[in-house]
Amino acid sequence: MAQKKGKRYGVWIIVGLLFVGLLGFGTGNLGGNITTIGSVGDKELRISDYQRFLNAQVRSFEGQTGNRISIVEAQQLGLTQIAQSQLIAERAIDNEVSNIGLSIGDALVREEVLRVPGFRGISGDFDREVYRSALRQNGLTEAEFETSIREELSRTLLQGAVAGGLPAADIYADTLAEFIGAQRDFVWAEITDADIEGDLPEPRAAELAAFYDANPDLFTAPETRDITYAWLVPDMIQDQLTIDETALRATYEERIAEFVTPERRLVERLAFLDDDAASAGLARIEAGEIDFDGLVVERGLDLADIDLGDVSQSDLGAAAEGVFAAEVGGVVGPLPSDVGPALFRMNAVLAAQEVTFEEAAPDLREELAAARARRVIDDSSEQINDLLAGGATLEVLAERTDMQLGQIDWSVESDEDVAAYDVFRIAAATAQEGDFAQLERLPDGGLLALRLNGITPPTLRPQADVADELVEAYRADAQRTAIFARAKEIAAELAPLSDLASFGVTATIETGQTRQSFIAGTPPGFMTEVFEMEIGQNRVIDNGDTAIVVRLDGISPADDSDPQVAAQRAQIAESVTAGIANDLYGAFAGDVQLRTNVVVDQNALNLVHNSIER
Repeated sequence: MAQKKGKRYGVWIIVGLLFVGLLGFGTGNLGGNITTIGSVGDKELRISDYQRFLNAQVRSFEGQTGNRISIVEAQQLGLTQIAQSQLIAERAIDNEVSNIGLSIGDALVREEVLRVPGFRGISGDFDREVYRSALRQNGLTEAEFETSIREELSRTLLQGAVAGGLPAADIYADTLAEFIGAQRDFVWAEITDADIEGDLPEPRAAELAAFYDANPDLFTAPETRDITYAWLVPDMIQDQLTIDETALRATYEERIAEFVTPERRLVERLAFLDDDAASAGLARIEAGEIDFDGLVVERGLDLADIDLGDVSQSDLGAAAEGVFAAEVGGVVGPLPSDVGPALFRMNAVLAAQEVTFEEAAPDLREELAAARARRVIDDSSEQINDLLAGGATLEVLAERTDMQLGQIDWSVESDEDVAAYDVFRIAAATAQEGDFAQLERLPDGGLLALRLNGITPPTLRPQADVADELVEAYRADAQRTAIFARAKEIAAELAPLSDLASFGVTATIETGQTRQSFIAGTPPGFMTEVFEMEIGQNRVIDNGDTAIVVRLDGISPADDSDPQVAAQRAQIAESVTAGIANDLYGAFAGDVQLRTNVVVDQNALNLVHNSIER
């Protein structure tokens, strides 16, 4: 299993270098003939391989964060070191493979190359010219690429030899599958305020006072910070900015494709060598011998390979008239295309759309005004910074600039106006008395500066000030206490095999539930508590403002006849075996690396980093 997966993923990572390698970091002019950054045993650490690992790390980081990074940032984040370590580990195995005389025959290498869709011509078969062109565009020769494939297959073969033959983890899989698949039968009911007999009495003054004293946290105001701030956001000034008609019309024309969309079609295109082959394919479809999808599969392609997406008439060239005249779902052709005669399937009609200038103008005006306001604010930031550096107070900023002065008694509960900005909340929470105000940039293009005037620590509010909250909290607590008291009464009286509904509650019977089951209306951890119970046992479970009474009626082992249980057991066994295999291979690879001489040319590595361009 490990061998099979290694072959699939490892080789395709090598192949993927051809098609995405240029999207990441690339090396500029290194000068001289520098092609390596060192060696591991008898194997060179090739710059192209280092680039492959580095690009993989960078793309992964950028995919997670959504932010592009420079080579300097990649170094600061440790991505270059990770890529270097991965390359060294890989080449150490390559060196070990060579030392023990392990190799892969030409036939297997050829098979892998022929399987790559990107090396196929318009006929769907392997095309050597396409193959050579793809390699040439990426600075590779056939020998270099095929050597990479051979080395990857050899590593995979070694991995299979090291980790192969492990016994299946049947006992572990059986135990875990039994744990996961075990079943419980039970009955349960939610106890709410509707199940409490009579009305709760009105709280007396003494009871309220006692509750107030016993629960000070409920009535304590959070720390409050007296903050003066000056801020300027686009909304404050954009209405004062005039956007002339000429600018609006120019913007509309520049972005006309957003507002005027021609009629389009969702189209798939299957190319053939000549008109006769395309006509023969269409004849088979019309005779019902095969459908369009079957014809695609027969050619060794996927639908993704032939999908043109939504296209306009101008996109289709000479085939436009025929395609646009087709019925939805219809196949037409042969029609000319830039890859030869083709059959086209038209899947949907996308109607033309037009937003007139008059309709678009209000939104464009607001958009342009906001953009201009951001530029005005950005231009004023230098003046504001100079004023702050010169000791100007926030009050002076408000007098000399467009910034507006404000004050807020801020706490962690504040979330309106300026307190809605994360930038403000962070600055407010970390400010110290006596700090000089600093200019902060807001995400909408605004500017902010604040000053902490004083801090009021968390304070217990007087009972008179929280009278309404106190009554509400007391009643909620009394109601919850009554609900749990009723639930405990029912649990104490509920006998095995008796009807839970006889207590005037809505009872629900559950059968065959596992630890992974989700029961609507129950709290997190409900099934965990159920599985802790013995048959005939009753339990009251906290459900927030309500309570749940549950009685366990039956315990059953996992159903071995259930295909899902069998599949789960097999998946667990495979996963555990694969994990052990990976650990074993990891230990082997670590030992190989420890006994292999590693030389890294730091000067060459620095040259590579310095030459990298984005």
